[in-house]
Amino acid sequence: MPMANPAPEAALAQQIATLRYDDLPAPVVTVATQCLLDVLGVTIAGASEPTVARLRDTLWATGIAPGKATVVGDGRRTRATEAALLNGTAGHALDFDDVAGAISAHPSVAVFPAVLALAEECSASGRALLTAFVAGYETEVRVGLALGTSHYARGFHTTATVGALGAAAAAAHLLELDAAHTATALGIAATQTGGLKGMFGTDCKPFHAGRASSAGVLAAQLAAGGFTATPGFLSHPQTMGDALSEEPDSAQLTVPFADRWHVPDTLFKAHAACYLTHGAIEAALALRSIVAPADVDRIEVRVPPGHLAACNILDPQTRLQAKFSLRFVTAAALSTGRTDESTFDDARLWDDRLRLLAARVDVVPDSTVAPYAAVLTATTRDGGRHRLSRDTGRPRWTRDPAEQQDLLVTKFRALVEPVFGPVETERLLDALADLPRLARATDLLPQAGHSAPTP
Repeated sequence: MPMANPAPEAALAQQIATLRYDDLPAPVVTVATQCLLDVLGVTIAGASEPTVARLRDTLWATGIAPGKATVVGDGRRTRATEAALLNGTAGHALDFDDVAGAISAHPSVAVFPAVLALAEECSASGRALLTAFVAGYETEVRVGLALGTSHYARGFHTTATVGALGAAAAAAHLLELDAAHTATALGIAATQTGGLKGMFGTDCKPFHAGRASSAGVLAAQLAAGGFTATPGFLSHPQTMGDALSEEPDSAQLTVPFADRWHVPDTLFKAHAACYLTHGAIEAALALRSIVAPADVDRIEVRVPPGHLAACNILDPQTRLQAKFSLRFVTAAALSTGRTDESTFDDARLWDDRLRLLAARVDVVPDSTVAPYAAVLTATTRDGGRHRLSRDTGRPRWTRDPAEQQDLLVTKFRALVEPVFGPVETERLLDALADLPRLARATDLLPQAGHSAPTP
Protein backbone atom coordinates (compact mmCIF):
# COMPACT_ATOMS: atom_id res chain seq x y z
CA MET A 1 0.00 0.00 0.00
CA PRO A 2 1.18 3.59 -0.61
CA MET A 3 2.62 5.37 2.40
CA ALA A 4 0.65 7.94 4.38
CA ASN A 5 0.96 11.43 2.92
CA PRO A 6 1.66 14.83 4.47
CA ALA A 7 -1.12 17.40 4.11
CA PRO A 8 -0.05 19.52 1.06
CA GLU A 9 0.69 16.63 -1.28
CA ALA A 10 -2.32 14.67 -0.01
CA ALA A 11 -4.63 17.63 -0.63
CA LEU A 12 -3.41 17.93 -4.22
CA ALA A 13 -3.72 14.20 -4.86
CA GLN A 14 -7.27 14.24 -3.50
CA GLN A 15 -8.22 17.00 -5.91
CA ILE A 16 -6.72 15.15 -8.85
CA ALA A 17 -8.45 11.88 -8.03
CA THR A 18 -11.89 13.41 -7.46
CA LEU A 19 -12.04 15.94 -10.31
CA ARG A 20 -15.00 15.35 -12.62
CA TYR A 21 -15.98 16.87 -15.95
CA ASP A 22 -19.03 18.50 -14.40
CA ASP A 23 -16.69 20.41 -12.05
CA LEU A 24 -15.14 22.31 -14.96
CA PRO A 25 -16.46 25.84 -15.59
CA ALA A 26 -17.25 26.75 -19.19
CA PRO A 27 -14.14 28.96 -19.66
CA VAL A 28 -11.92 26.07 -18.49
CA VAL A 29 -13.52 23.68 -20.98
CA THR A 30 -13.22 26.24 -23.78
CA VAL A 31 -9.56 27.09 -23.22
CA ALA A 32 -8.58 23.49 -22.43
CA THR A 33 -10.07 22.47 -25.78
CA GLN A 34 -8.07 25.25 -27.41
CA CYS A 35 -4.95 23.91 -25.71
CA LEU A 36 -5.58 20.50 -27.28
CA LEU A 37 -6.25 22.09 -30.67
CA ASP A 38 -2.98 23.99 -30.47
CA VAL A 39 -0.77 21.20 -29.17
CA LEU A 40 -2.14 18.64 -31.63
CA GLY A 41 -1.37 20.97 -34.52
CA VAL A 42 2.20 21.64 -33.46
CA THR A 43 2.71 17.93 -32.75
CA ILE A 44 1.60 16.92 -36.25
CA ALA A 45 3.86 19.53 -37.85
CA GLY A 46 6.74 18.88 -35.47
CA ALA A 47 6.73 15.13 -36.11
CA SER A 48 8.72 15.66 -39.32
CA GLU A 49 11.44 17.72 -37.63
CA PRO A 50 15.00 16.27 -37.66
CA THR A 51 15.02 16.19 -33.85
CA VAL A 52 12.05 13.82 -33.82
CA ALA A 53 13.38 11.73 -36.69
CA ARG A 54 16.66 11.18 -34.84
CA LEU A 55 14.83 10.11 -31.68
CA ARG A 56 12.34 7.93 -33.53
CA ASP A 57 15.00 6.20 -35.63
CA THR A 58 17.10 5.50 -32.55
CA LEU A 59 14.17 4.00 -30.65
CA TRP A 60 13.09 1.79 -33.54
CA ALA A 61 16.69 0.66 -34.09
CA THR A 62 17.12 -0.30 -30.44
CA GLY A 63 14.02 -2.48 -30.39
CA ILE A 64 11.04 -0.42 -29.26
CA ALA A 65 8.17 -2.57 -27.98
CA PRO A 66 4.84 -2.76 -29.83
CA GLY A 67 1.69 -1.51 -28.15
CA LYS A 68 -1.63 0.29 -28.63
CA ALA A 69 -0.51 3.92 -28.63
CA THR A 70 0.00 5.75 -31.93
CA VAL A 71 3.10 7.74 -32.79
CA VAL A 72 1.67 10.89 -34.40
CA GLY A 73 2.98 11.52 -37.90
CA ASP A 74 4.42 8.03 -38.12
CA GLY A 75 1.47 5.74 -37.54
CA ARG A 76 3.26 2.87 -35.87
CA ARG A 77 2.01 1.83 -32.47
CA THR A 78 4.03 1.30 -29.34
CA ARG A 79 3.62 1.42 -25.57
CA ALA A 80 2.17 4.53 -23.97
CA THR A 81 5.52 5.52 -22.43
CA GLU A 82 7.33 5.51 -25.78
CA ALA A 83 4.43 7.17 -27.63
CA ALA A 84 4.36 9.95 -25.02
CA LEU A 85 8.12 10.40 -25.39
CA LEU A 86 7.94 10.71 -29.16
CA ASN A 87 4.76 12.77 -29.34
CA GLY A 88 5.89 15.07 -26.55
CA THR A 89 9.18 15.69 -28.33
CA ALA A 90 7.33 16.34 -31.58
CA GLY A 91 4.98 18.76 -29.82
CA HIS A 92 7.88 20.90 -28.62
CA ALA A 93 10.18 20.49 -31.64
CA LEU A 94 8.96 23.70 -33.28
CA ASP A 95 8.81 25.58 -29.96
CA PHE A 96 5.40 26.79 -31.13
CA ASP A 97 3.28 25.35 -28.28
CA ASP A 98 1.44 27.15 -25.48
CA VAL A 99 2.84 28.71 -22.31
CA ALA A 100 1.83 29.04 -18.65
CA GLY A 101 3.24 32.47 -17.89
CA ALA A 102 2.98 32.09 -14.13
CA ILE A 103 5.61 29.34 -14.09
CA SER A 104 7.59 29.89 -17.34
CA ALA A 105 6.60 26.49 -18.68
CA HIS A 106 4.92 24.84 -21.65
CA PRO A 107 2.10 22.93 -19.91
CA SER A 108 0.12 21.22 -22.66
CA VAL A 109 3.06 19.57 -24.41
CA ALA A 110 3.91 17.49 -21.33
CA VAL A 111 0.33 16.61 -20.36
CA PHE A 112 -1.43 15.98 -23.69
CA PRO A 113 0.86 13.24 -25.08
CA ALA A 114 0.45 11.30 -21.83
CA VAL A 115 -3.34 11.34 -21.87
CA LEU A 116 -3.52 10.75 -25.63
CA ALA A 117 -1.36 7.64 -25.37
CA LEU A 118 -3.25 6.25 -22.40
CA ALA A 119 -6.60 7.12 -23.99
CA GLU A 120 -5.79 4.61 -26.71
CA GLU A 121 -4.86 1.94 -24.21
CA CYS A 122 -8.01 2.33 -22.10
CA SER A 123 -10.48 3.45 -24.80
CA ALA A 124 -11.22 6.73 -23.02
CA SER A 125 -13.90 9.19 -24.11
CA GLY A 126 -13.25 12.76 -25.14
CA ARG A 127 -14.73 13.96 -21.87
CA ALA A 128 -12.41 11.69 -19.86
CA LEU A 129 -9.37 12.88 -21.80
CA LEU A 130 -10.34 16.53 -21.33
CA THR A 131 -10.87 16.16 -17.58
CA ALA A 132 -7.57 14.33 -17.14
CA PHE A 133 -5.83 17.03 -19.16
CA VAL A 134 -7.21 19.77 -16.90
CA ALA A 135 -6.17 17.81 -13.79
CA GLY A 136 -2.64 17.58 -15.17
CA TYR A 137 -2.45 21.20 -16.26
CA GLU A 138 -3.68 22.53 -12.91
CA THR A 139 -1.27 20.25 -11.06
CA GLU A 140 1.66 21.36 -13.19
CA VAL A 141 1.04 25.04 -12.47
CA ARG A 142 0.55 24.48 -8.74
CA VAL A 143 3.79 22.55 -8.45
CA GLY A 144 5.57 25.24 -10.47
CA LEU A 145 4.24 27.95 -8.18
CA ALA A 146 5.31 25.90 -5.16
CA LEU A 147 8.88 25.78 -6.51
CA GLY A 148 8.90 29.54 -7.08
CA THR A 149 10.85 31.72 -9.48
CA SER A 150 14.24 30.56 -8.22
CA HIS A 151 13.65 27.15 -9.80
CA TYR A 152 13.75 28.54 -13.33
CA ALA A 153 16.40 31.11 -12.45
CA ARG A 154 18.74 28.36 -11.21
CA GLY A 155 18.74 26.78 -14.66
CA PHE A 156 15.97 24.20 -14.53
CA HIS A 157 13.65 23.93 -17.52
CA THR A 158 10.25 24.01 -15.83
CA THR A 159 8.56 22.19 -18.71
CA ALA A 160 10.82 19.23 -17.99
CA THR A 161 10.51 19.25 -14.22
CA VAL A 162 6.98 20.22 -13.23
CA GLY A 163 5.80 18.88 -16.59
CA ALA A 164 6.52 15.37 -15.37
CA LEU A 165 4.20 15.87 -12.39
CA GLY A 166 1.50 17.34 -14.60
CA ALA A 167 1.73 14.33 -16.86
CA ALA A 168 1.64 11.97 -13.86
CA ALA A 169 -1.46 13.67 -12.47
CA ALA A 170 -3.25 13.44 -15.82
CA ALA A 171 -2.22 9.81 -16.30
CA ALA A 172 -3.29 8.90 -12.77
CA HIS A 173 -6.67 10.51 -13.36
CA LEU A 174 -7.20 8.69 -16.64
CA LEU A 175 -6.22 5.39 -14.98
CA GLU A 176 -8.74 6.21 -12.21
CA LEU A 177 -6.20 5.90 -9.40
CA ASP A 178 -7.40 6.80 -5.91
CA ALA A 179 -5.87 9.69 -4.00
CA ALA A 180 -3.24 7.60 -2.22
CA HIS A 181 -1.96 6.00 -5.42
CA THR A 182 -2.11 9.37 -7.18
CA ALA A 183 0.14 10.86 -4.49
CA THR A 184 2.56 8.00 -5.05
CA ALA A 185 2.51 8.64 -8.79
CA LEU A 186 3.45 12.26 -8.16
CA GLY A 187 6.35 11.11 -5.99
CA ILE A 188 7.57 8.70 -8.66
CA ALA A 189 7.38 11.50 -11.24
CA ALA A 190 9.22 13.88 -8.91
CA THR A 191 12.23 11.61 -8.62
CA GLN A 192 12.48 11.48 -12.43
CA THR A 193 12.58 15.24 -12.93
CA GLY A 194 15.37 16.90 -14.87
CA GLY A 195 16.01 19.31 -17.71
CA LEU A 196 18.50 22.17 -18.05
CA LYS A 197 18.00 25.58 -19.64
CA GLY A 198 21.56 25.40 -20.89
CA MET A 199 20.27 22.89 -23.46
CA PHE A 200 18.02 25.47 -25.15
CA GLY A 201 18.69 25.66 -28.86
CA THR A 202 19.50 21.93 -29.11
CA ASP A 203 17.53 18.71 -29.58
CA CYS A 204 17.43 18.34 -25.81
CA LYS A 205 14.88 21.12 -25.27
CA PRO A 206 12.03 19.32 -27.10
CA PHE A 207 13.31 16.06 -25.64
CA HIS A 208 12.64 17.56 -22.20
CA ALA A 209 8.92 17.74 -22.98
CA GLY A 210 8.77 14.20 -24.31
CA ARG A 211 10.75 12.85 -21.40
CA ALA A 212 8.45 14.61 -18.91
CA SER A 213 5.36 13.19 -20.57
CA SER A 214 6.80 9.68 -20.67
CA ALA A 215 7.96 9.91 -17.04
CA GLY A 216 4.45 10.87 -16.00
CA VAL A 217 2.90 7.91 -17.76
CA LEU A 218 5.41 5.52 -16.23
CA ALA A 219 4.89 7.04 -12.78
CA ALA A 220 1.14 6.44 -12.89
CA GLN A 221 1.57 2.92 -14.22
CA LEU A 222 4.10 2.07 -11.52
CA ALA A 223 1.89 3.52 -8.80
CA ALA A 224 -1.01 1.44 -10.08
CA GLY A 225 1.25 -1.61 -9.81
CA GLY A 226 2.16 -0.98 -6.15
CA PHE A 227 5.47 0.87 -6.60
CA THR A 228 6.32 3.12 -3.64
CA ALA A 229 7.69 6.65 -3.28
CA THR A 230 8.30 9.20 -0.56
CA PRO A 231 4.86 10.77 -0.06
CA GLY A 232 6.04 14.35 0.42
CA PHE A 233 7.50 14.90 -3.04
CA LEU A 234 8.00 18.62 -2.32
CA SER A 235 7.83 19.17 1.44
CA HIS A 236 9.85 16.12 2.62
CA PRO A 237 13.56 16.84 3.29
CA GLN A 238 15.80 16.50 0.23
CA THR A 239 12.97 16.18 -2.27
CA MET A 240 11.94 18.76 -4.89
CA GLY A 241 11.59 21.67 -2.48
CA ASP A 242 15.08 21.34 -1.03
CA ALA A 243 16.82 20.28 -4.21
CA LEU A 244 15.21 22.46 -6.86
CA SER A 245 14.15 25.68 -5.17
CA GLU A 246 15.36 28.39 -2.82
CA GLU A 247 11.91 29.29 -1.48
CA PRO A 248 9.53 26.33 -1.79
CA ASP A 249 5.94 27.05 -0.83
CA SER A 250 4.04 23.80 -0.37
CA ALA A 251 0.85 25.74 0.48
CA GLN A 252 0.44 26.30 -3.26
CA LEU A 253 -0.40 22.60 -3.57
CA THR A 254 -3.46 22.98 -1.37
CA VAL A 255 -5.18 25.74 -3.37
CA PRO A 256 -8.50 24.23 -4.53
CA PHE A 257 -8.87 23.95 -8.29
CA ALA A 258 -12.23 25.71 -8.05
CA ASP A 259 -10.68 28.68 -6.24
CA ARG A 260 -8.10 29.39 -8.94
CA TRP A 261 -8.25 27.80 -12.39
CA HIS A 262 -5.04 28.36 -14.36
CA VAL A 263 -6.07 26.89 -17.72
CA PRO A 264 -7.81 30.12 -18.85
CA ASP A 265 -4.52 32.00 -18.39
CA THR A 266 -2.83 29.99 -21.16
CA LEU A 267 -0.69 32.07 -23.52
CA PHE A 268 -0.81 30.81 -27.10
CA LYS A 269 2.01 31.52 -29.50
CA ALA A 270 1.37 33.58 -32.59
CA HIS A 271 5.07 33.46 -33.50
CA ALA A 272 7.25 30.37 -33.96
CA ALA A 273 9.89 31.31 -31.38
CA CYS A 274 10.51 31.33 -27.65
CA TYR A 275 7.60 33.10 -25.97
CA LEU A 276 9.99 35.41 -24.15
CA THR A 277 10.82 36.93 -27.55
CA HIS A 278 7.19 37.67 -28.44
CA GLY A 279 7.12 41.15 -26.95
CA ALA A 280 10.16 42.12 -29.04
CA ILE A 281 8.68 40.50 -32.14
CA GLU A 282 5.39 42.38 -31.86
CA ALA A 283 7.19 45.66 -31.24
CA ALA A 284 9.37 45.04 -34.31
CA LEU A 285 6.31 44.24 -36.44
CA ALA A 286 4.75 47.50 -35.31
CA LEU A 287 7.98 49.37 -36.12
CA ARG A 288 7.87 47.91 -39.63
CA SER A 289 4.67 49.84 -40.28
CA ILE A 290 6.43 53.09 -39.35
CA VAL A 291 9.90 52.89 -40.93
CA ALA A 292 11.58 50.91 -43.67
CA PRO A 293 14.04 48.28 -42.36
CA ALA A 294 16.80 49.74 -44.53
CA ASP A 295 16.44 53.09 -42.74
CA VAL A 296 17.12 51.63 -39.28
CA ASP A 297 20.57 52.31 -37.87
CA ARG A 298 20.34 50.80 -34.37
CA ILE A 299 17.72 49.02 -32.28
CA GLU A 300 17.70 48.73 -28.52
CA VAL A 301 15.49 46.03 -27.02
CA ARG A 302 14.94 46.27 -23.26
CA VAL A 303 13.70 43.07 -21.62
CA PRO A 304 13.58 41.58 -18.11
CA PRO A 305 17.07 40.45 -16.99
CA GLY A 306 16.07 36.77 -16.90
CA HIS A 307 15.54 36.78 -20.65
CA LEU A 308 19.27 36.97 -21.21
CA ALA A 309 19.75 33.50 -19.77
CA ALA A 310 17.01 31.95 -21.89
CA CYS A 311 16.73 33.62 -25.29
CA ASN A 312 19.77 35.80 -25.98
CA ILE A 313 21.86 33.57 -28.24
CA LEU A 314 24.02 36.17 -29.96
CA ASP A 315 25.13 34.30 -33.07
CA PRO A 316 22.64 31.51 -33.84
CA GLN A 317 24.03 28.72 -35.98
CA THR A 318 20.90 26.57 -36.28
CA ARG A 319 17.14 27.07 -36.67
CA LEU A 320 16.60 26.06 -33.05
CA GLN A 321 19.14 28.56 -31.81
CA ALA A 322 17.57 31.31 -33.91
CA LYS A 323 14.28 30.84 -32.03
CA PHE A 324 16.17 31.73 -28.85
CA SER A 325 17.92 34.80 -30.20
CA LEU A 326 16.27 38.13 -29.40
CA ARG A 327 18.58 39.80 -31.89
CA PHE A 328 17.66 37.45 -34.72
CA VAL A 329 13.89 37.38 -34.17
CA THR A 330 13.72 41.17 -33.81
CA ALA A 331 15.64 41.62 -37.05
CA ALA A 332 13.63 38.95 -38.84
CA ALA A 333 10.28 40.42 -37.80
CA LEU A 334 11.35 43.89 -38.90
CA SER A 335 13.00 42.71 -42.11
CA THR A 336 10.47 40.16 -43.37
CA GLY A 337 7.24 40.79 -41.49
CA ARG A 338 6.98 37.03 -41.02
CA THR A 339 7.27 35.01 -37.82
CA ASP A 340 6.15 31.54 -38.91
CA GLU A 341 8.34 28.50 -39.51
CA SER A 342 9.63 29.93 -42.79
CA THR A 343 11.29 32.69 -40.76
CA PHE A 344 13.76 30.11 -39.48
CA ASP A 345 14.73 28.28 -42.65
CA ASP A 346 18.35 28.13 -43.70
CA ALA A 347 17.93 30.78 -46.39
CA ARG A 348 16.92 33.40 -43.83
CA LEU A 349 19.23 32.14 -41.11
CA TRP A 350 22.21 32.86 -43.34
CA ASP A 351 20.84 35.88 -45.19
CA ASP A 352 23.59 38.50 -45.10
CA ARG A 353 21.24 41.50 -44.88
CA LEU A 354 19.28 39.96 -42.04
CA ARG A 355 22.50 39.10 -40.23
CA LEU A 356 23.74 42.67 -40.58
CA LEU A 357 20.46 44.00 -39.21
CA ALA A 358 20.62 41.55 -36.29
CA ALA A 359 24.11 42.81 -35.50
CA ARG A 360 22.64 46.29 -35.01
CA VAL A 361 20.25 45.05 -32.31
CA ASP A 362 21.34 45.60 -28.71
CA VAL A 363 19.58 43.62 -25.97
CA VAL A 364 19.53 45.43 -22.62
CA PRO A 365 18.36 43.93 -19.31
CA ASP A 366 15.86 46.11 -17.48
CA SER A 367 14.17 45.02 -14.27
CA THR A 368 11.38 47.58 -14.75
CA VAL A 369 10.06 45.80 -17.86
CA ALA A 370 7.10 43.46 -17.28
CA PRO A 371 7.81 39.69 -17.42
CA TYR A 372 6.53 39.13 -20.98
CA ALA A 373 7.08 42.62 -22.36
CA ALA A 374 9.73 44.38 -24.40
CA VAL A 375 10.54 48.04 -25.00
CA LEU A 376 12.05 48.69 -28.42
CA THR A 377 13.79 51.93 -29.39
CA ALA A 378 14.89 52.34 -32.99
CA THR A 379 17.25 55.01 -34.25
CA THR A 380 17.04 55.75 -37.97
CA ARG A 381 19.88 56.87 -40.20
CA ASP A 382 18.48 60.41 -40.32
CA GLY A 383 18.57 60.65 -36.52
CA GLY A 384 14.93 59.88 -35.86
CA ARG A 385 13.88 57.82 -32.83
CA HIS A 386 10.90 55.54 -32.41
CA ARG A 387 9.95 53.89 -29.12
CA LEU A 388 7.43 51.07 -28.95
CA SER A 389 6.51 48.67 -26.18
CA ARG A 390 4.49 45.48 -26.31
CA ASP A 391 3.36 43.17 -23.50
CA THR A 392 2.32 39.63 -24.46
CA GLY A 393 1.65 38.46 -20.91
CA ARG A 394 -2.14 38.72 -21.15
CA PRO A 395 -4.27 35.97 -22.78
CA ARG A 396 -5.87 37.10 -26.03
CA TRP A 397 -9.31 35.82 -25.04
CA THR A 398 -9.53 38.42 -22.28
CA ARG A 399 -9.50 41.05 -25.04
CA ASP A 400 -11.46 39.16 -27.69
CA PRO A 401 -12.42 35.47 -27.30
CA ALA A 402 -13.20 35.12 -31.01
CA GLU A 403 -9.75 36.45 -31.92
CA GLN A 404 -8.05 33.69 -29.92
CA GLN A 405 -10.17 30.95 -31.48
CA ASP A 406 -9.64 32.30 -35.00
CA LEU A 407 -5.89 32.56 -34.43
CA LEU A 408 -5.68 28.96 -33.27
CA VAL A 409 -7.82 27.54 -36.08
CA THR A 410 -5.78 29.45 -38.67
CA LYS A 411 -2.56 28.27 -37.06
CA PHE A 412 -3.83 24.65 -36.96
CA ARG A 413 -4.70 24.69 -40.65
CA ALA A 414 -1.32 26.17 -41.56
CA LEU A 415 0.48 23.44 -39.61
CA VAL A 416 -1.64 20.41 -40.46
CA GLU A 417 -2.79 20.90 -44.07
CA PRO A 418 0.74 20.51 -45.52
CA VAL A 419 0.99 17.16 -43.73
CA PHE A 420 -2.46 15.58 -44.07
CA GLY A 421 -4.33 17.77 -46.54
CA PRO A 422 -7.49 19.88 -46.12
CA VAL A 423 -10.00 17.03 -45.74
CA GLU A 424 -8.25 15.38 -42.80
CA THR A 425 -7.47 18.78 -41.29
CA GLU A 426 -11.15 19.72 -41.24
CA ARG A 427 -12.12 16.33 -39.80
CA LEU A 428 -9.70 16.89 -36.94
CA LEU A 429 -11.04 20.40 -36.37
CA ASP A 430 -14.58 18.99 -36.22
CA ALA A 431 -13.49 16.32 -33.72
CA LEU A 432 -11.80 18.91 -31.52
CA ALA A 433 -14.85 21.17 -31.61
CA ASP A 434 -16.97 18.19 -30.50
CA LEU A 435 -14.44 16.90 -27.95
CA PRO A 436 -16.72 16.69 -24.86
CA ARG A 437 -19.17 14.57 -26.86
CA LEU A 438 -16.68 12.17 -28.46
CA ALA A 439 -17.23 8.56 -27.44
CA ARG A 440 -13.62 7.84 -28.38
CA ALA A 441 -10.77 10.26 -27.70
CA THR A 442 -8.85 8.44 -30.42
CA ASP A 443 -10.92 10.36 -32.98
CA LEU A 444 -8.36 13.11 -32.33
CA LEU A 445 -5.67 11.01 -33.94
CA PRO A 446 -4.96 11.68 -37.61
CA GLN A 447 -6.33 8.92 -39.82
CA ALA A 448 -4.48 9.86 -42.98
CA GLY A 449 -1.04 8.58 -43.83
CA HIS A 450 -0.87 6.00 -41.07
CA SER A 451 -0.06 2.90 -43.02
CA ALA A 452 3.30 2.09 -41.45
CA PRO A 453 3.54 -1.36 -39.89
CA THR A 454 3.70 -2.00 -36.17
CA PRO A 455 7.38 -2.40 -35.16
